[in-house]
Amino acid sequence: MNAVAMDRGVSSGHVLITGGAGFVGSHLADELLAAGYRVRVLDNLGVQVHGTSISRPAYLSSDVELIRGDVRDPLAVTRALRGVDAVFHFAAAVGVGQSMYEIERYTDVNNRGTAVLLQALTNAPVQRLVIASSMSIYGEGLYRNAAGAIVNPPERSLERLRAGEWELALDGSPLTPLPTPETKTPCPSSVYALSKYDQERLGLLIGQAYGMSTVALRFFNIYGTRQALSNPYTGVLAIFAARYLNRKPPLIFEDGCQRRDFVSVRDVARACRLALTTPDIGGSVFNIGSGRSMSVSEIAQEMANALGIDDLPPVITRKYRVGDIRHCFADTTLAAKVLGYSPTVTLAEGLAELVEWISGQNAFDRVEAASAELARRGLQL
Repeated sequence: MNAVAMDRGVSSGHVLITGGAGFVGSHLADELLAAGYRVRVLDNLGVQVHGTSISRPAYLSSDVELIRGDVRDPLAVTRALRGVDAVFHFAAAVGVGQSMYEIERYTDVNNRGTAVLLQALTNAPVQRLVIASSMSIYGEGLYRNAAGAIVNPPERSLERLRAGEWELALDGSPLTPLPTPETKTPCPSSVYALSKYDQERLGLLIGQAYGMSTVALRFFNIYGTRQALSNPYTGVLAIFAARYLNRKPPLIFEDGCQRRDFVSVRDVARACRLALTTPDIGGSVFNIGSGRSMSVSEIAQEMANALGIDDLPPVITRKYRVGDIRHCFADTTLAAKVLGYSPTVTLAEGLAELVEWISGQNAFDRVEAASAELARRGLQL
C-alpha cells in the first residue's frame, strides 16, 4: 500500500525546508524544532534576500542543519534529501513586478528548481511534501455582480487602467469583491504567479504518481520579522517599513483602495505545521491568510502608526504595474475545517513585533530604482 493510502501525517522525524534560511522558512524551522522535529535547510543564501554576506543568518536557529546549495543543483538536492521524512518546498524567486522582466530567471528558479526537487524525490519519496503556493495564482479574487451572482471577473483592460478606472466592472455594472475560496478558477497574471501555479500543480501531480502525500498552501500577504527590508520586490509591509526608516513616504499604486489579506508569519508557520501533521489531506490545497481584508492605504497608515510616524503621508501614484490585480483576500473556511487553522496574531500584535525587530535593522531603500526599471520597460503605466 502506497504512502497516500496510508496518509497519517508526519508527527515526528526529520524535515527538509528548501529556501529555509529565508523569511517564512526560518520561522517554520523554529515552529518545527519546538514541536520536536529535526530540521535541515537547503538555501543558496541569494543576494537579493540575504545581501552580499554568505554567512549563516543570525536568526536561523543553531539547531538547524544548513546546507548551502541551489535547488537547481541535483547533487545538492540529493544530499539534502538523505534521511528526511518530509519536505517543505519554499525555494523560489519572489516578486510580481521583477518576474515580468526577469522571465528566464524566475522560470529557471521556480519551475526548473521544482522539477529538480521532484526528480530527486522520485528516487527517495517522502511521507509528505508541502508546496508553498501563492494567492497570486488566482489573479483577481472572487466577485459578486449587480444581480447577486458570484463571478470570476474579467481582466482589467489597459484602456480602463490608463483612464484611471481601477475597479472591475462587468457589462457596465460594478463588481463587489468577496473572500476568495480555493475553488476559484486560477488566472495567473504574472510570470511569478504562473510559476507558482506550475510548482503547485507539478508537485501535486508527481506526489500522486509516486505515492507521496502532497499538499499546497496558497499563502496570502505575509508580514513579520526577518523579511528582507532591502528587497524592493518583497512584501508590501516590508517595503513600506524600508521607506519609513529612510524618512521617505510609501509609494502606493493606483488609488490605494485595492484590498489584500495580511497574515502574520507566525500564523503561517503554525499552518505549515498543521499541514504536516494532519492526516488524509494528500492532494489538497488550502488558503492560508488572516481571513480579513484591508486596503493598501489602510495598511500603510497602520504601519506609520506602529512606527510613530505622522509626517510622511503616502504618495498615491495613480500608476499601474503590469501583472497587478485589484482585490484578492482569503476565504480560510477550508483550512479551518480540515487543518484546524485559525489565525491568532492580531494586526496590532504583528506590527508591534515587526516594529521592535526593524528598529535594529538597516534598510536600503531601492523602491524608486525598481519603479524606474519597470517604467523603462513599459511595465508601469
